[in-house]
Amino acid sequence: MIDFVRNVRLWFAPELVREEGKTPDYRFSLANERTFLAWLRTAMALVGGGFAVDQFLPDLRWGWRVGLALALLVAGVLCAVRALNHWVRCERAMRRGEDLPTSRFPAILSLVVAVVAVAMVVVVLLGWNE
Repeated sequence: MIDFVRNVRLWFAPELVREEGKTPDYRFSLANERTFLAWLRTAMALVGGGFAVDQFLPDLRWGWRVGLALALLVAGVLCAVRALNHWVRCERAMRRGEDLPTSRFPAILSLVVAVVAVAMVVVVLLGWNE
């Protein structure tokens, strides 16, 4: 937990990362940044999908619509936060010469998206106005 709190501080003061270890090859830092941006695009797509479900499926039962929309919105928020935290963790690990950090988040996010997709298939097959 202490490492997470330190990482949160580094979110807002990334220049402090430079105090650790030595500067890695810039190609690795830029690859880390591209990965961060890819996660942010995924987060924005999830948030957009959540709003789309809420706004463009008005005939869907309220519980289904809100549940699916909230699942996508929460996944988008978590994805954005995870992107930032993972960027900091990877940058620190590269500077220290350590192995890159692992995460279960991609598996969890994949399962959430799969569950929402299956729920949407059920909604489509059964109809919206049950």
